[in-house]
Amino acid sequence: MDSHAPPGFVDLSDVDSSIRTDIRYAGSHNFVGRPIAGYLEPRCLLTREAADGLARAQRSATAQGYSLKVYDCYRPSRAGQDFEQWSGTPEDSMKAEFYPSLSKHQLFTDGFVGGGQTTHSSGTAVDLTLVPLHAPSQRPFVPGEPLVACTAPNRFPDDTVDMGTGYDCFDPRSHTVDPGVTGAARDHRLLLRQIMTDAGFVNYRNEWWHYDLVNSPHPDTYYDFPVARGALS
Repeated sequence: MDSHAPPGFVDLSDVDSSIRTDIRYAGSHNFVGRPIAGYLEPRCLLTREAADGLARAQRSATAQGYSLKVYDCYRPSRAGQDFEQWSGTPEDSMKAEFYPSLSKHQLFTDGFVGGGQTTHSSGTAVDLTLVPLHAPSQRPFVPGEPLVACTAPNRFPDDTVDMGTGYDCFDPRSHTVDPGVTGAARDHRLLLRQIMTDAGFVNYRNEWWHYDLVNSPHPDTYYDFPVARGALS
């Protein structure tokens, strides 16, 4: 396993500290229900090019009354392997919130969860949403609390705008353009897509939250250093 990032990786907070973070895989509020392998700290690490792109997107979002909030950035390859190992176990504690209508096997076959080789592991992908500029911080997730389906109208009380589903909601309603998502939620998805497209990213159509940098400096290269500030060169 790698212990240090190659030159060119940065901590997003050093590039734009105004972008909010909620790194879900460093905690227990995710579809596995525990911290994921390789996430030692709740940080957003990215290539400098991707971080600069997010800073451009943040300037655009701010001008329209919003802030970006990132859920996941660089992801070690070992995290994808952790997902794969988890899929072969009976552990299903977070199903009611994150994949109420799918089996664990379908999370992979339907294109919602990847293994060790994803663009996240190249440091050029980001999962994110929009938050009103002056929104108060959301309440913390309490492990063991009753779970509400991520497709429900009154789901976990995130501080973001309405996107029609929660983050990492593994359901067809999370497809960026889904006919069942209308009104403000559809408008917010399209606004986020426009902001990110203008900043040099492209959306993954199965997930309204996932964006890849168009011109990756490390295409088809997958890293495994941990998510920790000390891993930066």
